[in-house]
Amino acid sequence: QVQLVESGGGLVQPGGSLRLSCAASGSTFSMYAMNWYRQAPGKERELVATITSAGSSTNYADSVKGRFTISRDNAKNTVYLQMNSLKPEDTAVYYCNAFRWLLRSYNYWGQGTQVTVSS
Repeated sequence: QVQLVESGGGLVQPGGSLRLSCAASGSTFSMYAMNWYRQAPGKERELVATITSAGSSTNYADSVKGRFTISRDNAKNTVYLQMNSLKPEDTAVYYCNAFRWLLRSYNYWGQGTQVTVSS
């Protein structure tokens, strides 16, 4: 079982930056790939960024490539999402997700943190 708690959301002006954090409980954090998703009002949840369990590989949605950076600190059981050059269309609830496959899928979600980009 993994519990995830996001923080760092808020209101920011276009062009600004925010850093989201997701703190995980449990001793198996380093075995999970970690993902950030987002969901805007009236839209489906969208995968934004992913990082492998060891942090050796990352991947991004085209809409955020070059502006967002995902990273993790396995010693602190935390994954981050650095968001730069924010746009109004980045406004959404951002969710942290832990995923692992071992005979079956293990999939855990945080409660989400609101990011609003507006002047």
